[in-house]
Amino acid sequence: MDIKQVMGNRRSIRYFEPDKPVEREKIQYMLEAMNRSSRAVNADFVKTIVVFRDELDAEVLEQLKTPTTTAEIDMAPVHMFCYLDLSYTEGAQGRLKELVQLGALNASHGWSEAYVDEVVWATVLKPIASDPSILAYIGAIDAGVAINQGMLAAVDAGLGVCLHAFNTEVAKTALGVPDHWLPLHLLLVGYPAEDPLTGGQRPRRPLSTQCFVGNASTPWEEIPEVTEQLKKDGLIQDPVDAEKRRAEVKALAQRFGLPE
Repeated sequence: MDIKQVMGNRRSIRYFEPDKPVEREKIQYMLEAMNRSSRAVNADFVKTIVVFRDELDAEVLEQLKTPTTTAEIDMAPVHMFCYLDLSYTEGAQGRLKELVQLGALNASHGWSEAYVDEVVWATVLKPIASDPSILAYIGAIDAGVAINQGMLAAVDAGLGVCLHAFNTEVAKTALGVPDHWLPLHLLLVGYPAEDPLTGGQRPRRPLSTQCFVGNASTPWEEIPEVTEQLKKDGLIQDPVDAEKRRAEVKALAQRFGLPE
């Protein structure tokens, strides 16, 4: 599928086919997409625990729920618990030197092994490594990039995904999560029981209200021809038809015995 179509087709799926298993090959595709994402200091900051719902103890499954995550946890066949490894700056000097040696970090831009030791590590990374709040902030940004790539890979593979909160203490005990892993999101994965395009795209504000050029007070002006082309390519799609969506949700609720 074209990348623009994949991005346009992504939805937060909340009705999964509970009895349709997800192939491990597709899960590996998602994990590899996450593993290939852009990352600061080439660090392995994102840790993901893949759990197949039916292998979880029923009591643990129930305790993982939060007020915003109820039926979805029961319905999704695959749960991917995403964490940020706060030890990810360890070994950063060696990883950066490797990138220098491979030509990914270039002498033309000031990079050398000595620059890594004397400037990057000594004045940037070492102070960051000693401040957990900064470490978590920087790592969480890159973790979000990785998780998003995994979500797009899932959509490309015909799956549905949705990010959720979860009971982190229950997960920590049940899954043996180390203390230095910061909980991020629970990514639910499965085949959509709802229309995978769920009636249309969710509302988004115009670019001119979110993006600027040159300074923070000059809105980006959309180029109409580009907007039209992106509609043809599938990145921009028709908005949700509320009436159609309500009818779909009612039918799904009836099918699964959920409140209407």
